[in-house]
Amino acid sequence: MIRTKIISSLEKPFIDEKIDKFDRLEKISALRGETVRFQLIYDNENGSYDMFTSLLRITPKGSLADFVTIRNVRHMPVDMPYHRELTEDYIRTTPGLFPDLLEPLSNGGRIRYAKDYLAAVWVDVDIPSDFNAGEYTLAFEIKQDTEDIGLRQENEYDGKESITVEIIDAVLPKQSIIFSQWLHCDCLAQYYNVPVWSERHWEIVENFVRTAVKNGINAIFTPIFTPPLDTARGHERLTTQLITVKKTNGRYFFNYKLLDRWIDMCRRAGAEYYEISHLFTQGGATNAPKIMATVDGEYKRIFGWETDACDAEYKKFLRCFLKSFISHMKKLGEDKKCLFHISDEPNEKQLENYKSAKKVVGNILKGYRIIDALSDYDFYKKGLVKSPIAMTNALKPFLENNVPDLFAYNCMLPYKTYSNRFVAFSGQQNRSIGMQLFKYRLKGFLHWGYNFYNNRHSLDPINPFYDLTADKWVAAGDTFSVYPAPNGEALESTRICVFTDALQDIRAMQLCESLYSHDEVVRAIEEELNDTLTFERCARTGEEMLRIRERINKMIKEKA
Repeated sequence: MIRTKIISSLEKPFIDEKIDKFDRLEKISALRGETVRFQLIYDNENGSYDMFTSLLRITPKGSLADFVTIRNVRHMPVDMPYHRELTEDYIRTTPGLFPDLLEPLSNGGRIRYAKDYLAAVWVDVDIPSDFNAGEYTLAFEIKQDTEDIGLRQENEYDGKESITVEIIDAVLPKQSIIFSQWLHCDCLAQYYNVPVWSERHWEIVENFVRTAVKNGINAIFTPIFTPPLDTARGHERLTTQLITVKKTNGRYFFNYKLLDRWIDMCRRAGAEYYEISHLFTQGGATNAPKIMATVDGEYKRIFGWETDACDAEYKKFLRCFLKSFISHMKKLGEDKKCLFHISDEPNEKQLENYKSAKKVVGNILKGYRIIDALSDYDFYKKGLVKSPIAMTNALKPFLENNVPDLFAYNCMLPYKTYSNRFVAFSGQQNRSIGMQLFKYRLKGFLHWGYNFYNNRHSLDPINPFYDLTADKWVAAGDTFSVYPAPNGEALESTRICVFTDALQDIRAMQLCESLYSHDEVVRAIEEELNDTLTFERCARTGEEMLRIRERINKMIKEKA
């Protein structure tokens, strides 16, 4: 017997679960210009199965049908759902198949069902910004479809599911928070086996950038030089340098042809910021990044692990380059859209290294935004970073001291009661970051793993369809949010879509704030939580998270 049900996008239905476990989603509201997401789950408990006839076609009906996209939710192999320690925050801790990948429907747009097997399709409804407000019934006809092979089955299934979608008479405002997830161009060249900056590589990179922008990533990680990130000392990642360097008779010359093409690509995709790759190595600014150049006719590496950060020649090079780079970006009218990095995640023992590195470029970058992932308040207190990016479990001293222009980030940490996007975390724990960022008025958010398809220190590439843990380095889901499709496009995960909903929540809350006040919006959120909202307090259930958003929409509706 085939059974179907519409449920929240925050749920993670596993193959071995029963459809009765999940609450039916009857109604959802949204602003104009917003994407509404939910799932349609189905099973075939105690029913028959035939390899030729066990196909269903799902057809949307109603005024919103033209704006619907349906994708399969695929279960991916996870051999390490958690890391470090076992906590109650993980929905499952046993290795197995976890729902995560969203892929286009196969079988001519149909879905195949099996016996005693719970599965789901993911439904996106892209509400046009000029759509009329009101309540709409979005129905889905679900029929057995076997006509193409000339077979019919007795008791053919003919079902229907529906949900009420209320469109609020207000347009979702433009995203103001800066959001970056690092794009790793070398991983794309490696996975697809194409030369870096070949025409095919450019096509693939642009596909991934477009999907990033679609999901609220408005700052694109820009490899002016090969990023010195997650690289073993003495090892190097595939060269992905956008700046062509030439050294002749001791003088440096720079060509920006590749960078200009990158900027054109980002503009086409709708990106707003260029997050410039780090000027010194990760974790303390001890060395120079790998930089390739043609020196008196010979193409070779001129700086790298062998170059100390305070090396006189590197200082000369870096100052010369930055002056040239900023001048070039000014001509393009893009210089103020640049976000600069010194070094990623320095600690208190590396403060002097960081201070020395910052001194090399400080005067040249004066007036530009320098952002770095760090969680030691002393770095900020000593004036080394004006736009710190603190891990969410280290934000407290920054918040207590009202640090302006504050960003947050998470990666393999934190876990326990904090928001993160691990495959084994619930949807509501992922999405809660939106209301948290809104309450504390943070300016930006960073996550390192948009498409990192390497193992630790980038010693080897991994296949993301088989390995979601970077060879058991981190909890599954930390290293990437999109999968590489065979055609060179980026396939979304449920995790990136739920995080995009968190960004939509911020935008809705900001609109609500403009109609009421910041305090009133926070009070409404906390009334639904029946608790004080902090970075440690995530929504505990999907119903709680949805209720908060419905409360915000109701407030907007009352004044729209």
